[in-house]
Amino acid sequence: MNHLWSVLRFGWPYLRRYRPRLVAGVLLGILFGLSNASFVWATKTVIGRMDPSVSSQGGAGFVGEALAGQTTDRDRASAGKPLSRLGQLKRDLEGWTFDALDPWLPALGRPVGWRQVLGGLLFFPFLVAVRGFVGYGSSYCMGWVSERVVNDLRVDVLRRLSGLSLEFFNRSTMGDLLTHVNGDTASLQRSLSLGVSDLIKEPVTIVGIVGMLCLIDWQMTLGALIFFPACVVPIIVLGKKVRRASKAGLHVNITQSSLLVEMLSGIRVVKAFGLEEAQVMRFQKLSAELVHHGMKGIRAKELINPIIETVSMVGFGLLIVYIAAKGRAVAEMVAFLTGLIFFYTPVKKLAGLHVLFEQTSVGVGRLMRILAERPTVEESGAAIPVKKFEREIRLDALRFAYGEQGVLHGIDLTIPRGSRVGIAGESGSGKSTLVNLLFRFYDPTGGAIWLDGVNLRDVALGDLRGLMALVSQEIVLFDMTVAENIACGRPGATPDAIEAAARAAQAHDFIMQLPSGYGTRIGERGITLSGGQRQRLAIARAFVRNAPILVLDEATASLDSQSEAEVQSAIERLSQNRTVITVAHRLSTLATSDIVVVLNQGAVVEMGRFDELLNQNGWLAAMARKQGIRPHSPATL
Repeated sequence: MNHLWSVLRFGWPYLRRYRPRLVAGVLLGILFGLSNASFVWATKTVIGRMDPSVSSQGGAGFVGEALAGQTTDRDRASAGKPLSRLGQLKRDLEGWTFDALDPWLPALGRPVGWRQVLGGLLFFPFLVAVRGFVGYGSSYCMGWVSERVVNDLRVDVLRRLSGLSLEFFNRSTMGDLLTHVNGDTASLQRSLSLGVSDLIKEPVTIVGIVGMLCLIDWQMTLGALIFFPACVVPIIVLGKKVRRASKAGLHVNITQSSLLVEMLSGIRVVKAFGLEEAQVMRFQKLSAELVHHGMKGIRAKELINPIIETVSMVGFGLLIVYIAAKGRAVAEMVAFLTGLIFFYTPVKKLAGLHVLFEQTSVGVGRLMRILAERPTVEESGAAIPVKKFEREIRLDALRFAYGEQGVLHGIDLTIPRGSRVGIAGESGSGKSTLVNLLFRFYDPTGGAIWLDGVNLRDVALGDLRGLMALVSQEIVLFDMTVAENIACGRPGATPDAIEAAARAAQAHDFIMQLPSGYGTRIGERGITLSGGQRQRLAIARAFVRNAPILVLDEATASLDSQSEAEVQSAIERLSQNRTVITVAHRLSTLATSDIVVVLNQGAVVEMGRFDELLNQNGWLAAMARKQGIRPHSPATL
């Protein structure tokens, strides 16, 4: 029950947005439950009219009190004894039923006219139709609400994920993130669509049927329900087993999803090294675990129905013995049998509902945790708007560590507006970390970065990143058109601005050779383009952004010599009249920098002009020799 309420509490802020449809679904669900109870009374009424012992009394027995060997409230009333409240209610209901339905229903020993034929043919179909369409209306309204609730939730989850810091993504797997957006929300959708509807309809059905049976004979009703508690214990126990199986299966499913993403995104490497079978075997092993946990859940779920049905049939057998021993009327026996069928059917549904909410609670718990996540880098409540870059970027005793592992140690550096600064160093020296701090993907663990005298922690994030454009070795293109990918640099850019940016990046010619020009979809990650073409689109994106600060992070590292020359030419045009920060492992790209900063193990070990450092036989010169660069070499020009 706790898990049921936790799921509903979590979903309520979303449900109440669609209150009119939700209320309509609830009201129709209540009517559905009451319509189930009407079948018990309708069955008793019709069967009673077919009883020979009742028909011999001239139809007066239609009301149901002419039962062999039993004294009813009406008998006591005729003897001058007062009726009980239950008896009075039963008498009133029987009287209303008789007045309303007697002309339309056939009875044994009475002439059958056109009204009785019509009523006999349509009475039960009418009740079934009312019940069916009311149930449909309730399920439709609840489904309508649940679809929109889950859509809102997916958007909120993705919005939350997109707002989290890089630190969160570094400790998360792709499979886990995909499961948050799709799997966890899908389980909640099933609960809201199926569960909430049944959560209204089935309890009302149970209460209505129990009330109707009590109205007929409360003693027989209590006898029929004596075994009901025996159904509750196995439902609770099996529900917990299903939850444990679902939780274990979810973890395996996340691992399997991550493996699938890894394999498909790295399919070239998989094929190049002949790893197809090894990857499939890993996937198969996880699938076997998934089957194991799935079967544990299936066993627990499927045990519920036979347990409930067995217990209900024991009660049914005792009811038959009781009716036979007491000599009760056939109409009451049939009514009670109908009532038991209608009673234990919703009990089974509620048992399944309990299992469903147990399963859903696992995903809801994960959704609650992800929505409670907060970015480690947050915008200050009093963030300062900065629309221009006018003087300098200053790194003041900058330090950073990933957990206990120090990466940067006391970096001091001033980057004047309009200058070109190169950052060099071996792998792991902290170059990319420095870029991450400039964009404020992380906050320093010590020291500060100042932009025109304002601490980056106090600058509005949108303004800070709007002043910078990034071109990196890792080219990120989206499965959109060429024009849309370029416009990502400045949403709302005009077609003329997009084309001008493409021309400046030397991308216009190859774009026009594509099937639909700027309207060509380039596939996931721009897979239909070459590396040089993708990089030039990334440069065009930086051009259209027209930001005063340009950050180049290994922008040409993965290109061949011809593509590098083309891209480098585009970068030179992009760098004009901008402050350029170039992070490079390939030192030849730093030759035109005003100043080169050399990092080693997170500390500045050299700083100066490229040719000066090359002649000093220090850190830069050592790295340059490994790349075949010597002082006064053409590569340095």
